[in-house]
Amino acid sequence: MTTPDTDVLLARAQSWLAEDPDAHTRDELVRVIAAVEAGDANARADLADRFRGTLEFGTAGLRGALGAGSNRMNRVVVIRAAAGLAAYLLDTGTTPGTPVVIGYDARHNSDVFARDTAEVMAGAGLTPLLLPRPLPTPLLAFAIRELGCAAGVMVTASHNPPQDNGYKVYLGDGSQIVPPADTEIAARIAAVGNLESVPRPPLETTGGRVLDDGIVDSYLDTVAAIAGDGPRDLAIVYTPLHGVGGGALPAVLETAGFAAPQVVAEQEAPDPDFPTVAFPNPEEPGAIDLAVALAERTGADLVIANDPDADRCAAAVPGPGGWRMLRGDEVGALLADHLLSAGRTGVYATSIVSSSLLGAMAAAHGQRYAETLTGFKWIGRQPELVFGYEEALGYCVDPANVSDKDGVSAALLLCEIAAEAKAAGRSLLDLLDDIAVRYGLYATDQLSVRVTDLAQIAAAMQRLRSTPPSTLGGSPVTAADDLAAGSADLPPTDGLRYRTEDGSRVVVRPSGTEPKLKCYLEVVVPVVDGDVTVARAEAATRLTALRADIAAAAGI
Repeated sequence: MTTPDTDVLLARAQSWLAEDPDAHTRDELVRVIAAVEAGDANARADLADRFRGTLEFGTAGLRGALGAGSNRMNRVVVIRAAAGLAAYLLDTGTTPGTPVVIGYDARHNSDVFARDTAEVMAGAGLTPLLLPRPLPTPLLAFAIRELGCAAGVMVTASHNPPQDNGYKVYLGDGSQIVPPADTEIAARIAAVGNLESVPRPPLETTGGRVLDDGIVDSYLDTVAAIAGDGPRDLAIVYTPLHGVGGGALPAVLETAGFAAPQVVAEQEAPDPDFPTVAFPNPEEPGAIDLAVALAERTGADLVIANDPDADRCAAAVPGPGGWRMLRGDEVGALLADHLLSAGRTGVYATSIVSSSLLGAMAAAHGQRYAETLTGFKWIGRQPELVFGYEEALGYCVDPANVSDKDGVSAALLLCEIAAEAKAAGRSLLDLLDDIAVRYGLYATDQLSVRVTDLAQIAAAMQRLRSTPPSTLGGSPVTAADDLAAGSADLPPTDGLRYRTEDGSRVVVRPSGTEPKLKCYLEVVVPVVDGDVTVARAEAATRLTALRADIAAAAGI
């Protein structure tokens, strides 16, 4: 006999089955229900998790594990999200018939979710424009403004594990949603009735359509045009990490005059299972090992990696100790230095967890600097933005066309910088030393802890709030900011920021997209008599001390 709680769960599951249009998730749920009815405790726990509330729609849209249930990514959740978004658009002044563009990556079910979204938009009286195949996220952001759309939807989970998928929403300015749009859309999603009440006419019977390659060519040509005249002698190894960048970046490089990159064969074709990497994120240890091995064998000058939806860019370079991956802050400094030196005027922006070096660089060139919350939903909408970046490998080098992070355009500009350095007999590492000599050495690191129980993150944050550290890295803490309170410059967010007497900084926050607690560390060390080596050794020692102290204070 089942308990009342189990009866409630089973009733929810049966109700779900009645409206699920997907045979695969229906079959999956039927098997779980049968196991629960047979008394399987593990199956009951699984069912409880699947129906533990509804997958939350926020400023990151939706992101979660694929599967049946209200707390999973599936066609029911996506159709409801699309219906809520359509209602929001129409309620806030969008004229019926206005286009909405929908893109998707190569993950499991991305194409299905994109087609469902297009049909819901058509049923609501809007005009859906579906990108022709799996393509980079920045291409979707470009298409919104290029095609005069009221909004855009990108079906992607970016660099999450293969079992996940997601749903990213942009408004007509080409930027990701921010409050209060997220809560207003979420309220309309919650108001959607039974799925039978959501009209989904076939795309071919409406004014909507699948776009041709014209929009793809327009994006690729626009990106290629940001490269100036200059040296092009550069041997590049590239990996799209089983994602959608493989068709875009090589084409852009060749159009801009570079030789075709050598592409890592094992990772060249899109594959939603990401078989060669533990996590398809170039930040993760081992993710770019195949690319580095190819570069070593062929004597390449530079390794470039995109994440699976190609909105992030990673780079690795050869050095005295062998190949190493550049930190996101290092790539950000190289790109900023290039643009500042070229006279690009406007606002240079980064997030609170990225290096504060960008502020010093902008000030030295008489340019404005802005610091935002984490995420390009904040960086990309800065007025008069000319360059924005975040340390998690996201860079916006052409905001006039893509006001979001773009791993394709960032990679092209980095290749241009590397080729210019090579022609002068120098390297990207030499350029980083030059920057350190001019501004001081701003060294950053990160302590990132992945958890299986989100309660561990909440406990760590509470521990830091109730018992804040008085010293970090051996230096007294001179300022401790609880970012949840917000400020005149920043909206509230769940984070803590500490500054120390010796100029070090630590920011602690839960990840917005993964089950991780992240601690961002920065030290600033003067470079005396041009000796960057000594400064780097001191910075490494101070970063190690910071890491140990914040880990102890957080209990992680």
